[in-house]
Amino acid sequence: MHSFAEEIRAGIPGTIPPIPPSIQGVNHAPARPDILTPSERELAVKNALRYFPKEWHTVLAPEFALELKTDGRITMRRFRPSYEMRARPISDYPCRTTQAAAVMHMIQNNLDPRVAQHPEELVTYGGNGNVFQNWAQYLLTMKYLSEMTDRQTLVLYSGHPLGLFPSHADAPRVVVTNGMVIPNHSGQDDYNRMAALGVTSYGQMTAGSFMYIGPQGIVHGTTITLMNAARMFLEGDGTLAGRLFVTSGLGGMSGAQAKAAVIAGAIGVVAEINPKPLHTRHSQGWLQEVEEDLDRVLARVDRAKREKKPLSLGYLGNVVDLWERLASEGISVDLGSDQTSLHNPFMGGYYPAGFTLEQSNVMMVKDPAGFKAAVQESLRRQVRAINTLHDGGMYFWDYGNAFLLEAGRAGAERILRPDGTFGYPSYVEDIMGPVCFDYGFGPFRWVCTSANPEDLATTDRIAGDVLEEMAQSAPDENRRQLLDNLLWIRQAAENKLVVGSQARILYADWKGRIELALAFNRAIADGTVKAPIVLGRDHHDVSGTDSPYRETANIRDGSMFTADMAVQNVIGDSFRGATWVSLHNGGGVGWGEVMNGGFGLLLDGTEDAARRAGSMLSWDVGNGLARRSWARNPGAVWAIEQAMKAEPLMKVTMPVVADDKIVTEATRQAFGD
Repeated sequence: MHSFAEEIRAGIPGTIPPIPPSIQGVNHAPARPDILTPSERELAVKNALRYFPKEWHTVLAPEFALELKTDGRITMRRFRPSYEMRARPISDYPCRTTQAAAVMHMIQNNLDPRVAQHPEELVTYGGNGNVFQNWAQYLLTMKYLSEMTDRQTLVLYSGHPLGLFPSHADAPRVVVTNGMVIPNHSGQDDYNRMAALGVTSYGQMTAGSFMYIGPQGIVHGTTITLMNAARMFLEGDGTLAGRLFVTSGLGGMSGAQAKAAVIAGAIGVVAEINPKPLHTRHSQGWLQEVEEDLDRVLARVDRAKREKKPLSLGYLGNVVDLWERLASEGISVDLGSDQTSLHNPFMGGYYPAGFTLEQSNVMMVKDPAGFKAAVQESLRRQVRAINTLHDGGMYFWDYGNAFLLEAGRAGAERILRPDGTFGYPSYVEDIMGPVCFDYGFGPFRWVCTSANPEDLATTDRIAGDVLEEMAQSAPDENRRQLLDNLLWIRQAAENKLVVGSQARILYADWKGRIELALAFNRAIADGTVKAPIVLGRDHHDVSGTDSPYRETANIRDGSMFTADMAVQNVIGDSFRGATWVSLHNGGGVGWGEVMNGGFGLLLDGTEDAARRAGSMLSWDVGNGLARRSWARNPGAVWAIEQAMKAEPLMKVTMPVVADDKIVTEATRQAFGD
């Protein structure tokens, strides 16, 4: 038997390995429809065989062809490693540069069965958010990382390791792209075909960039969204005590909603049709109670409202049934949203009412047209119920999962206005954009590569001290954001947020991210923290993503469909010191709807690490602040002015705000309107 290090170094094994047994209890991705022509099926098998010696092809070709027929894609199940998939201490990885070992640590965390939604199919979250397309890509990537020096860069095309190329010590060790296709070929049908051929991949946001940290990655943002929704849209004292929040989804990302509701003090009812993720969240302590009967759901909600105690209740059933029952009974719902994976509506991202999970999984393959019709009818029903509850006083928002987009395409009532805008806001449009992103606050995160909880506790304390000092002298414009995050980090350990790697997240601004990075780097240098730390963020951030239905929903100067910011973000991070960078088509709201970029940065206690952190983090946030300021967003104008005062080398083009009356009169006279 080979050691873990030997298996990593080997890459593709020397002989055809036996098929490993399936991991007990894991959730499997639903099959995808067969959409390839006969010649394309042959091409898909040829593409898969490229990774293996020719003498193996007589064995592997029939196997891969059967996978393609059964699953709609080739994941090469035979080559899934036999060793346990988890983020090990960084010292366990064979490497020639610590930066490469950090990437291996993060890749394995993304595929950890405790973390990943469909680990055997290499899907981390969102139903189709792939780390790699197949296991050969994983094996080769890990081998390349074990061999890499700090004078080489590994290039990945949609999971495929193109190879190691000469570079230099300050260059990224890994450059990742996912789903980069010609714009006129970026429709859903194009993705389905190219993914089946094994030539492109949907990396979501943090799946294909190796920066996923389990549901903790979104719980903080969901908590802040709920807290600010209460302050902005609910009458009363601005708290959520006794208030009802209704939503759906308990999977990879949506699984954060239950815990966020409790942290924010609300009564959260979350519908989930798949028992596996629901019971996983319950067993992990992220979901307090489970119920299958709607009568008992309503009775439990009534008691929680009277007691004004926080509650997370998972309803095992279809969310449409839940919404319709709440509407017909006239139940007062305060806040409502949806986190089903509607970026992938017809292949497992959304399950229609009136069908079991099993029936839906068969129907989406055997009768795609009928399944699409059922999904769209279900969306129309869901929106009718939401409209009724909204008319009764509920504040509803789209959670950036393409709910409004797909509901509008389905012809749901009151979703699309005559001018083409949506009848309900995106949570970024009304809440997170003006409150957080415009001020530079976004989902900054770090991972302790020692895999030691004591290191994480130390970083929690350091982060809290940094934020506390900043809050003491903060101006009114951003003091509330700092105080919310200070409360979050002081309570992080007791909220038991870790699933997988020893990771943490908080929303930090331009100055805060740099201060945190430098404080962590000093702690590594003096031994207070025992091993290097990986810095990163969700792509869902100030600068990382151009997404007109989510991250840039509050950009109203006509540029919401442009993607310069995300592309420039990755380019700038790459030459300012990032350890790895990634650029993805898709993520959150779907293929062809968004462009997003991310980074990873290793802190190892050296002066070089401190230099890279200061340079890269300044650009990573400043890029988005400058773009948002140019869009005339008042918060961003203020924030970029503060950044320029702190950094003399930063000189940003500032907007002059025109007088509406002058513009209206000028256009009226010119066009005769």
